[in-house]
Amino acid sequence: MSGSLPSAHRSGSTDITRRLVEICGPSFARPAGPADEVAGRLAGWVAVPGDARAAAEVLRLAATHDLTVVPRGAGTKIDWGAPPERVDIMLDTGRLAGIRSPGGPGWHGTTGPARSGPAGAGRPVGRAEGRHRRGESVSDPSGSVVEIGAGTPLRAVQAALERTGRRLALDAPSPGATVGGVLAADEAGPLRLRYGTPGDQLVDLRYLTADGELVEAGGDEAGPELARLLCGSHGGLGVLVSATLRARPLPPRRAWVTRPVWTPLEVHELIRAVLSAGLRPAAIELDLPAVRRPPTPRTPVSGPAWSGHPAGSARAAHPAGSGRAAHPAGSARSGPMPRTGRSTPPAAGDLVMLLEGGPADVAERARHLTRLLGEGATVADSPPEWWRHYPFRPDDIALRVDVPLTDLHAAIYALRDAVGAPVPVRGSVGLGVAHAVLPGGTPVDRVASILTAVRQVLLAREGRCVVLAAPTAVRQGVDLWGDLPVLPRLHAAKQHLDPHHRLAPGRLPGGL
Repeated sequence: MSGSLPSAHRSGSTDITRRLVEICGPSFARPAGPADEVAGRLAGWVAVPGDARAAAEVLRLAATHDLTVVPRGAGTKIDWGAPPERVDIMLDTGRLAGIRSPGGPGWHGTTGPARSGPAGAGRPVGRAEGRHRRGESVSDPSGSVVEIGAGTPLRAVQAALERTGRRLALDAPSPGATVGGVLAADEAGPLRLRYGTPGDQLVDLRYLTADGELVEAGGDEAGPELARLLCGSHGGLGVLVSATLRARPLPPRRAWVTRPVWTPLEVHELIRAVLSAGLRPAAIELDLPAVRRPPTPRTPVSGPAWSGHPAGSARAAHPAGSGRAAHPAGSARSGPMPRTGRSTPPAAGDLVMLLEGGPADVAERARHLTRLLGEGATVADSPPEWWRHYPFRPDDIALRVDVPLTDLHAAIYALRDAVGAPVPVRGSVGLGVAHAVLPGGTPVDRVASILTAVRQVLLAREGRCVVLAAPTAVRQGVDLWGDLPVLPRLHAAKQHLDPHHRLAPGRLPGGL
């Protein structure tokens, strides 16, 4: 790990500490400790402003002293991506928290109107209703929206909304993540298939520029473009203060349909059949551990009809609904498979589809889906344990593959060929998104050759493979991003919003 505070600032560090205490309060500003790091880069100070006005003061102080600022939420993805060049001030958003309905009182100290986004790249997020990347358009007759402070834990928001029969269609896998952190990483979970990414669901957004100016991103034509850039910028373009998102009614019924699978090609064929059948799954997820098992003769997709038993009756027969079945990526699953009329060896993995809606509608679609998936398909009223969990651990090398759905199986095979063995894969395969794992001890040159081979295959398929997280040596020794078509737009946005590169410099692709 390396420190960030340049020697030119050390003589004035006492004054900076004093000013941060004046801005944030004596219990909310301090010199950084060993745990205050971003992808291995140590911070100089930690500031926890109590409202947007105080956060703006921190940014203005940083600008005056030519200090860099890196925002931090819950820190669940603080090691993702490239390390910043310096982390002089870590701006913790934990006190920018709260939930407010339209017209309600303020809750995080934003007094007075924020200005609208500037022209060009600085006019941020537009109204995103009905605009879902690869997801289907979803209408919400209730028209309910909520404004949420960036430092609010997502699970706290969901718990509060659940008491009113609502939810956000956000189910990011990172436990304890804040709403601002989810947006800053554009971290989507299984529900992305139906509702789109977090950036797609924005109605409005408030953020602070590098100079400490509060900007409200409204519904103008430039909005969607900058939304795609701010959501996923890891604090490199602005400090998120609050987001207005659509709250949707809780579905009366949910059911998870599980089908054991053995090969990426089989997964591809099953997904194609399901999407062609018009059964409207809310999510399609795959867990394919790195195990070699003898395949069984595949049952045709239009296999034997399901008996029509209630959705809950399969829980005892299949691990996916038992609350004890899910296996970590790369491990073998214990216990027998549900009996299907003949002896069947354990599957290599599970393809799981979520159905949501009214009780009768979900039951009918579940019957159709199990008939379509054929032998081994079961229904449960709870998800498998691996649902909404990444397959990698903190010391692993985490890859994300994003490719058109029709080519995902080819991408997984390409990764296997490059590694020379099966690798654990898990993700939203209904969208062509999967996360894969390489052991953390893989030599740097070996990781680089694997990335090169996989990216060459994906290039012709308009796909990409990025390194989400990795040990320091790997992070410093490989190209984390590959070729990114969005890079020119990112460069233009960085120059417009942060021309002096004070916000998380080097955190974005291309060293921005």
